Amino acid sequence: MENIFDAIQASAKRIKNAIDIKDIGYSQQENSSGETQLQLDIQCDMIIEEEFSKVASVHTISSEEKEHAEELHTDGKYFISYDPLDGSSLVDVNLSVGSIFGIYEGGFGAENMVASCYVVYGPRVEMVFAQNKVKLYLLQAGEFEYVKEIRLTEKGKLNAPGGTQQNWAPYHKEMVDSFFKEGYRLRYSGGMVPDLHQILLKGGGLFSYPGTSDKPEGKLRRLFEVFPFAFVYEKAGGEAIDGKGRLLELGYRHLHDTSPCFFGSKYEIARVKEVYSQNG
Repeated sequence: MENIFDAIQASAKRIKNAIDIKDIGYSQQENSSGETQLQLDIQCDMIIEEEFSKVASVHTISSEEKEHAEELHTDGKYFISYDPLDGSSLVDVNLSVGSIFGIYEGGFGAENMVASCYVVYGPRVEMVFAQNKVKLYLLQAGEFEYVKEIRLTEKGKLNAPGGTQQNWAPYHKEMVDSFFKEGYRLRYSGGMVPDLHQILLKGGGLFSYPGTSDKPEGKLRRLFEVFPFAFVYEKAGGEAIDGKGRLLELGYRHLHDTSPCFFGSKYEIARVKEVYSQNG
């Protein structure tokens, strides 16, 4: 696991340098979802693949930017899924973006997850690594330094609602509005990593990306985004559900399966469960 941690750190430093270069135009390629890829997406994907290819314990990798998984080392035991640059379309307006890593042992799937990690590229580069605990690191003078352990409070103050509102179910909109009526503050950048990171560091709240009329199974991908953050939130004392049950109890059929998802403190998730049990 230490070698994987080192590879993620090395990738993060190289990606930070790639982000600092001005050429972030679109390529002629599409990713697995049919979205035109940025040159930066492709470059970050290659950086991470290169770093993991040096780690003998990594058996197979899968990327949000690739249709199929790729075996690296036959004798390795870890399977790593990653989103090389979540929110990459925000780079040209200079908002924070990130990389997400799910680390599985013996095969992909939530039941095999043993660790997860994400990196935030913003005014500062921060990394959160979750195994037994959730630890925050800060890039200082070219090296990641440990800062603190992260724990969520029972109830937060932030509300980050994802998805296009006109496609929300009426009961979901009512729930989102009810949090605002309680005094919750809106925090939504359009980037999963910075929004979930903000909720974690500010103590708690709710990030929601529900099933919608146009995307009933949600938009965010289980292996690359949903499971890794569910692992982080649970280890930090919060919860992560699909509306009713734990995200980490979901299976997957295809590498790019999606799911509705809700991440937050216990108070907010209890409200989500109540609303969705009455309207599911």
